[in-house]
Amino acid sequence: MRLRSDGFPATTLVTALAIAWAMGIGLIAARAPTGSTTSAAQAATTIPAATTTPARAAASAPAPAAAQATGFVGDETCSTCHEPEGKGLHATLHGKAQNTRTPAAKTGQSCETCHGPGQAHVDTGDKAKIKRFNAMSAKDVNATCLTCHSKGSHAQWNGGMHDARNVSCASCHSVHNPKSERAQLKTVTAVQTCETCHKQEAMKVKKSGHMPVREGKMDCTTCHTPHGSTNVRMLKVGNTINETCASCHAEKRGPFLHDHAAGRESCASCHDPHGSNNDRMLVAKDPMLCQRCHVSSRHPATIYDGTQIAAASNRAVGRSCVNCHSQIHGSNHPAGEKFLR
Repeated sequence: MRLRSDGFPATTLVTALAIAWAMGIGLIAARAPTGSTTSAAQAATTIPAATTTPARAAASAPAPAAAQATGFVGDETCSTCHEPEGKGLHATLHGKAQNTRTPAAKTGQSCETCHGPGQAHVDTGDKAKIKRFNAMSAKDVNATCLTCHSKGSHAQWNGGMHDARNVSCASCHSVHNPKSERAQLKTVTAVQTCETCHKQEAMKVKKSGHMPVREGKMDCTTCHTPHGSTNVRMLKVGNTINETCASCHAEKRGPFLHDHAAGRESCASCHDPHGSNNDRMLVAKDPMLCQRCHVSSRHPATIYDGTQIAAASNRAVGRSCVNCHSQIHGSNHPAGEKFLR
């Protein structure tokens, strides 16, 4: 037997290599069925994975049931009975889904955003199971609207004059069937809406001396803000009546070197802002208006009535006192103490 240089028999080494090769072939052959069973096992494990997809679908199937558990039924269910209201809603700003601030932005909940979950109402048919704004108190109606409309001009609503008098948003506005071009009012114009309550002011506007409301150059909201204000009489501008008037009549604003006390206190001391049958919307005719304060100061204590007209007194005709006291709102002339110049 030949020996290797290290003394190990060469024949034994060849035999060992042949045995190792044969064992390797056997292991490879034996591994093939194992692989198939493994594939089968993997397939078996894959089958449940495949079956878990319907299982997951089945698990997700109760999602509508979960949605029903919250009480919402969706717009389509509401429209089966209330189709005109649904069409009317989607024709207004509330129905613009592209605006994320609108009720329509919540998919399928345009109606229930305001009226609340409708499942109980649908199941029972009981009208008491849904919010009906024509049957709710003004406080509850306003609370619903204020969940969205609580900023800007609406921020002063709580505690305002309309709020204190139990006026609701639904008294003036219509969500489903508005008639106006803006603000979704129940009437065509803001003036017609205000006239439903403020009839005395509405009649004043029809007098000979009036603001250009009838001509369409302004309306009630030009001066007033119906949703509340920090000013008196719900005026829109400033904190006093004079500030509101001066927002248009800037030449009467002042300050003057010599100002008229009556005008400094309030423009409404002499003028009726809604209308009057007197010249320049005065609350009384001249000179009776002036004589409310100036009875006997610097002029004879004479009542300027019919006798003075017969005597051709210039204090009872034309512009009466203003014939001379032309700068009646105030004067910046050094000698304008009497408002003559």
